[in-house]
Amino acid sequence: MKQWQTVLVMGMWGMAGVWGGEGGSYYRAPLSYSTVRDPDPPKYVRRAGEERWWGGVEWLDLGLDHRVRYEYRDDDLRRGRAGLDEPFLYRTRMYAGVHGLVDPFRLAVEVQDARRYGSAYPRDVRDVNEFEVIRLYGELWFGEALGRDALGNGRPLSLRWGIHNFEFLDRRLLGNNQWRNTANTFVGFHGSLGQEKNDWQVDLLAVQPLLRRKYEWDEPVDGQWLFGAIGHWRLWSDVATVEPYWLVLDQDGRGLVPERNVQSPGVRVYGKLGGSGFDYDASVTWQFGNSAEGDVRALGATGEVGYRFAGAMQPRLSVFYGYASGDREPGDGEDSRFERFYGFGRPWSANDYILYENISAPKVRVELTPHRKLRADFGYSWYWLASGKDRFLTSLARDRSGGSGSFLGHEFDIRARWQLHPQAELTAGYAHFADGEYTRKAIRPGDTDFFYLELSLRAF
Repeated sequence: MKQWQTVLVMGMWGMAGVWGGEGGSYYRAPLSYSTVRDPDPPKYVRRAGEERWWGGVEWLDLGLDHRVRYEYRDDDLRRGRAGLDEPFLYRTRMYAGVHGLVDPFRLAVEVQDARRYGSAYPRDVRDVNEFEVIRLYGELWFGEALGRDALGNGRPLSLRWGIHNFEFLDRRLLGNNQWRNTANTFVGFHGSLGQEKNDWQVDLLAVQPLLRRKYEWDEPVDGQWLFGAIGHWRLWSDVATVEPYWLVLDQDGRGLVPERNVQSPGVRVYGKLGGSGFDYDASVTWQFGNSAEGDVRALGATGEVGYRFAGAMQPRLSVFYGYASGDREPGDGEDSRFERFYGFGRPWSANDYILYENISAPKVRVELTPHRKLRADFGYSWYWLASGKDRFLTSLARDRSGGSGSFLGHEFDIRARWQLHPQAELTAGYAHFADGEYTRKAIRPGDTDFFYLELSLRAF
């Protein structure tokens, strides 16, 4: 019996090594569209010791990034009136991090300057947040506090306190909004058991969102807290990465926020089906709690299946469906609108019209690589409100009678990204939104067009 147990255990360790994969890491990036998280530190950051001009300084991370985007928006639904808007958006970020010099203490700081010019509309905090600290934390890092995994990677304990700019899961609930000119930021505690290379990892959050202010220092939202426990199970990551989580939004009714407590357990699973060419990504989030409108009972779910074809351009075809419940009946004593937390909105709609609340959205998309320096993707999306009696785009429109229907419209979008230089990328995109019954009746009739040209530069 003991011999069989020994064989079984050795076999499990062997499979862990196989599934954990090559390169000494269990982590596998998702293949689903636009769900790869911005790394920590951000992708524009480099270790000073890797640069010839500062060789040997292994304890310092540096980054400098600038982005400028021209937008052509014709009859944007989010504007107060129909018409043409042609803003220029500028964003500059700088990062510095110290590690390995006075361990276990580490430090990171990131500042951002976000501005908008040329628009016909008033500036808002989506586009403007002048000279703001978006990351500033001290960290205690214990590299092998929890031992090592089967691949020999240290399993660290990390304790951070300060201002954070992070992304988790598929970015739909917690994202820093790379597309938007300004960032989601938080202040408080972020702890990690393990790291991305390990077979398992747990992230713990107890933070307050920071209220963005255009020309003054951001400040914590009074009376609002986000708590979270996010797990990552990667032992079988070549087949499936499993990410169970429990998020809590707690608002005590002070200041700008109404009293509300939303408990959000959920799970995300992604991976690929061997060498078949198929990949998948699915998540489901249940929500319960209480609010001023009544008991919270809401549901959100997403699912994507993709197939990578053989060939020079490596085309990937995917189908996606996303759903988030809406408030079914005003004043019925139940709050069934899905709480979207602090996720990104861009992949829901290239026009940035759709949020992860009160929505039902099927999509089809093609991604391809015509050249090693050129990536392109295009897709078609259809949008319905999950409840025709609930709001669209927060307070933009709401027909409590349900008489405007639920079909918002459909959208075609296309994007191309060209790597001009290792430190420079040019992106061009276009999106056309065709109105549906709801937008014609509750907002205004007419299609919208959006074109943009974006240049990103980094120093290192």
